[in-house]
Amino acid sequence: MNLFSKLKEDGYFAGTFLDKSLIQFCFMDIIRDELDEICLEWNSHSISSSRNSINPTGRPFVMYNMPELYESSDYLLQVPDDEIEVVKNECTFLDKGMPCDKDIFELCNVLIEEGHLEKPSDPYNAVNLYVYLRTQILNLL
Repeated sequence: MNLFSKLKEDGYFAGTFLDKSLIQFCFMDIIRDELDEICLEWNSHSISSSRNSINPTGRPFVMYNMPELYESSDYLLQVPDDEIEVVKNECTFLDKGMPCDKDIFELCNVLIEEGHLEKPSDPYNAVNLYVYLRTQILNLL
């Protein structure tokens, strides 16, 4: 989060449509990978017992999928398919391959290819790419 604050402090982020799209383009894959890793770690870690606690112990994934092992119940509610369709129609889902506006996505890929650059694999390279792309696009306008 400090990286994003620093971009704003340094004058590289003004909250415009372009800025938001570039942030999505440069950081979405990194954030998604990080969240997937956190989810995996959380669901597979073991919750230990502690004194004066009535909380169950075990692995969250197992506790969720097999509540009967913990003398609990499955509290999931089945949602009718037609209600799921209503929600799907009212939501906007990002294509995993296209994390931002289609036109910005295509322009960024052209600029990356022309600059012989690669999609970033860490936040610091993502900042560098963001600044580069933002500068290039603003120069084109």
